[in-house]
Amino acid sequence: MNKTCSLRRLCNLHEHLIKQHRVIRYKSNTSNDLNSFVLYDKFICERRSQSKCSVLVQVSSENSCSDLHSYCSKFGSIKNIFHYQLAGSNHYVLTEFEDQSSVNSLLDQSTHIKDSNVIAVRSPFLWFRSNASKKNSKLSIIDNKFNFPFQANQTMIEPNIKDIGLNKLDSLSNQMLLLLKCTQLNDIGTRLRFLTAMQIENALKGIFPLSKVLPFGSSVNSFGKIGSDIDLVIMDSQTTENETSRLIYHGKCVSNSRTQTQRNIEILGDLLQLFLPGCSRVKRISQARVPIVKYSQDFIGVECDLAVSNETAVNMSELLYIFGNFDYRVRPLVFTVKMWAKEINLTNDTPGRWITNFSLTLLVLFYLQQEKIIPDIQTLVKQARNNDVRITNEGINCTFLRDASKLHRVVENKKTLDQLLLGFFEYFASFDFNTNAISLNFGKTINKPEYSALYIVNPLEVHFNVSKNISSEEVERFRIELRNAAWTIDSSLMNTNSFNLLDLFKGFDANKKSQIVFDIQHQIKNSNRLVTVKDLFDDDSQTQEDTRLNKQLKPSEREI
Repeated sequence: MNKTCSLRRLCNLHEHLIKQHRVIRYKSNTSNDLNSFVLYDKFICERRSQSKCSVLVQVSSENSCSDLHSYCSKFGSIKNIFHYQLAGSNHYVLTEFEDQSSVNSLLDQSTHIKDSNVIAVRSPFLWFRSNASKKNSKLSIIDNKFNFPFQANQTMIEPNIKDIGLNKLDSLSNQMLLLLKCTQLNDIGTRLRFLTAMQIENALKGIFPLSKVLPFGSSVNSFGKIGSDIDLVIMDSQTTENETSRLIYHGKCVSNSRTQTQRNIEILGDLLQLFLPGCSRVKRISQARVPIVKYSQDFIGVECDLAVSNETAVNMSELLYIFGNFDYRVRPLVFTVKMWAKEINLTNDTPGRWITNFSLTLLVLFYLQQEKIIPDIQTLVKQARNNDVRITNEGINCTFLRDASKLHRVVENKKTLDQLLLGFFEYFASFDFNTNAISLNFGKTINKPEYSALYIVNPLEVHFNVSKNISSEEVERFRIELRNAAWTIDSSLMNTNSFNLLDLFKGFDANKKSQIVFDIQHQIKNSNRLVTVKDLFDDDSQTQEDTRLNKQLKPSEREI
């Protein structure tokens, strides 16, 4: 029965998305989103305020929502209720009140279970005990009787790209917009990330009353997708001395050394593992460049990385947030490129010698700088104001213009998303990775400061290469896949004047080779892309044909 209901909900969601996006109209001008730009600090403040007014309650099923609403209304006015279900039969309801005092009243009246083996912890994560005196009243999802916004069966798992209806849209640009809409981090996902941060912040509040725990990275930089990991950081306390007060807190002096940070990570790992509900599979990775605690938050269904005082990462998140909201074409292009890399296995969920999503994002942003769609970082630095100055405790200068709407600049590039996608593949397919380093600070290539297969200058810590982990073999594979992707799109558009984005995600396999064999001389004349002869032949005849051709060509001519 549960499987049938879940399938029905998925089908309804699918049909809703199709109907919604059949009417997508690609924007004909390049008027950017800066007119409605929301400052990063304001965005963070609003999300933190929501988390302080919210609790997450585990219930027996979605039918408990009405009973839960009735019970929680005794403590204050309810603003929003969101229901979602994780794998298995665990149902959760995120309940947002109008003010924080209502949450405090609710928590004061909540109880701990009478069990000597359970540690009593005050937390915004609760479970709803069934009422034996009466049956739970059922909630009709269709006929919503609540006088506040209620959202049932919220998506917490990234949808299968084959099920979102990309093949229903003829325009490649519209397919990219639909992909963004269906896979980007949604409202409840963002709310739950901030609530996860607030759980740790509340746990530390007694001893560190001024500390903050903030999400950073993809959770807040506008490039996050549904189900992505949560990066968290405990920010140093910002104290201001009251000169009129004669009473001063005693405190202990500690060093800001790496050894101290590693000890803090060990202690935080113990706190999460032993005391905080929902935190499981805790791992302390103290030897990393930035020591972290990895753990799973079972009530949210995501993996978390917790760091200590990583100010640079927070500022990097804000910088990417600005770029992501600078022009409406930025995020669809980034999401499409990252999905392409994931589907053809260029990226991997585990760290290694392959390219990362962060590096891919920077590559897309760098390409958009070449297209004059987004500015170089030096432009943002030069137009920074006094309140934009940020210097971290480690001395890293993170000063740049925070309010991008103040940037006096006209975007003249009118290219559509499909043109930019093809342009990205073609640009980096012919890029000289051997000698050039990529600098978003200046918006152009520079000579490599040191050898690395791929060198992308860290926009804030400019002496670091964010892609240092990538091997030469992976860079070569990346270059080949870029060439193949460009060839696949270009040939399809030339032959049929249309393209299915799903074909790009299949990679360049033997089944597609027969579809794109066309006039090689025409392609070479009209494109800078590299062509490998062996790509034109099936695997079974490839070796024989290569041997014949190699005998006819000089060694320097064997790859065009």
